[in-house]
Amino acid sequence: MKVADLPVINATLNGISALLILTGFVMIKKEHKRAHALCMASAIITSALFLGCYLTYHFLKAGHVTHFTYPGWPKLLYFIILGTHTPLAVLVLPLIAMTVTPALQQRFDAHKRMARWTLPIWLYVSVTGVLVYLMLYVWFPSAKI
Repeated sequence: MKVADLPVINATLNGISALLILTGFVMIKKEHKRAHALCMASAIITSALFLGCYLTYHFLKAGHVTHFTYPGWPKLLYFIILGTHTPLAVLVLPLIAMTVTPALQQRFDAHKRMARWTLPIWLYVSVTGVLVYLMLYVWFPSAKI
């Protein structure tokens, strides 16, 4: 595997996380608690794998940044997405911990209160992570890695 392979792996892990989060949400709405727990645990695992791959990619690139250089509305849209994605990506990790902890303690009222905030933010971060990849490397590629 090459460093250049990591962005597509990261996007794939983000996409899988998004699907697992959505499926977990549907499962709890249908009161399928075990399926919900399995989906959410799997989403945590895929998100953790993403974080490991993301950090590895940036470590191996040693400070070299991939710039979005496509002009016009795509550039504006890219920076709007990136500008919301990045701070929410930082915020979501503690939110996930604050949501999972009460569930593990079987304090499902507290879990549900936190999940109302965590789920949409986590889902947004996962989906926009895929969009950032698509904009940088597929739809508007500007440079090789």
